[in-house]
Amino acid sequence: MRTSGTWWLEAAVSRPAERRPIVVGVDPDPAHRMALAWAADEAARRRLPLRAVHVEGVPTRGYRGREVPPSWEGWNEALHKAGQQVLEEATDFVSARRPQLEVESLLAEGDPVWVLREQSRDATAVVLGSRHLSRKQDVFGSASVALPVMAHTRCPLVVVPEPEHITEEPAYFVVGVDGGEHSGAAVDVAFEEAALRGAELRALLVWEPGPLRIFDEHEPQQECRRLLSEIVAGRHACYPEVDLRHEVLVGHPVQVLADASAHALGLVVGTRGRGGFTGMLLGSVSQGVLHHAGCPVIAVPTRG
Repeated sequence: MRTSGTWWLEAAVSRPAERRPIVVGVDPDPAHRMALAWAADEAARRRLPLRAVHVEGVPTRGYRGREVPPSWEGWNEALHKAGQQVLEEATDFVSARRPQLEVESLLAEGDPVWVLREQSRDATAVVLGSRHLSRKQDVFGSASVALPVMAHTRCPLVVVPEPEHITEEPAYFVVGVDGGEHSGAAVDVAFEEAALRGAELRALLVWEPGPLRIFDEHEPQQECRRLLSEIVAGRHACYPEVDLRHEVLVGHPVQVLADASAHALGLVVGTRGRGGFTGMLLGSVSQGVLHHAGCPVIAVPTRG
């Protein structure tokens, strides 16, 4: 089931938490549908509506050519028409994949970061796609919106890579735990995602020794294991059906988490905490995971 496209100019009306939609940013290229497919499947699993959002450009920006420029109204109408076509194709794709799913299509004008940030106020999750170009380039190219959205989102942000990655059996999720008080939000989401899919969960705390390595590493590693056990213990009791493994690994957090999640259903990280997860725009671990992880990354903001 789907609803017709609408013009979105203000923040969506708030709805009960149990019916907050999965919001997905729609790529205008029909060849890139991994994020849309992930969002549709997630909405179906959670029995939530899907809100497909396409943000069109500014009519007066970037005009080139020697011919007389069209009027603002004409250009605006052309953008609206193209945007409607993008959303119609997206909703057709979703309807074919999940026929019973309730789908909303929203066409927005303005800055994509602002639009998606406002959408996150009313969403269960915001889903975006990424195209890994190279490790020297931004994960999302020059038109990146994921990092600034992640810095301000009010709900989990899911970044789904193109093309589809290869998972392994038994299926599993990975959650990065930094030992800080804010790790709990990411762990909660990881348990929930694993439970929804009947998957295993690997909770990892990565210990990175300083430049002056200490002679005896046993004591700090034992402290890491204690912190990790405390964070996951109570939450595992809420999800006894989830097969949990928790490990303390030594190395660089980005490399360790990327390697551990290479064939996972997803990698869950917090966007605030201590150490490498402090601040999405400045946190080298958070940005590095987006560059290097081959699976969907779920970034969970701190509550409040």
